[in-house]
Amino acid sequence: MTTMYTPDHEWINIEDHEAATVGITHHAQDALGDVVFVDLPEVGKSFKKGEVAGVVESVKAAADLYMPVSGEVVEVNEALRADPSLANSDPLGNGWFFKVHISEAGMAEFDQLMDAPAYDKLLKNA
Repeated sequence: MTTMYTPDHEWINIEDHEAATVGITHHAQDALGDVVFVDLPEVGKSFKKGEVAGVVESVKAAADLYMPVSGEVVEVNEALRADPSLANSDPLGNGWFFKVHISEAGMAEFDQLMDAPAYDKLLKNA
């Protein structure tokens, strides 16, 4: 399983073993509405799992973006800064937020996240 999900509606994909990609789910972007601004974390900054790593602002609301696992931000999606609507049109692709080098503790945290069937179940029970 290369993509896992948080209860806060972030996804993380570890296909690229150098840096995992993080973004928001279809459910999150749908609940937010049209995204108009993203505050992305600083490259080189380390976060612990659950810390606020950024903010997503939409026409409806602002929402914190939580770090799904502990690690260091190694890249941010500059295209998203220029065109925040990518978070709506392609949340699992070009609308990614940042890439993170997962710490050793973060790898264990990754295994505790939800897989797609568990995330779907969470949405159905919400």
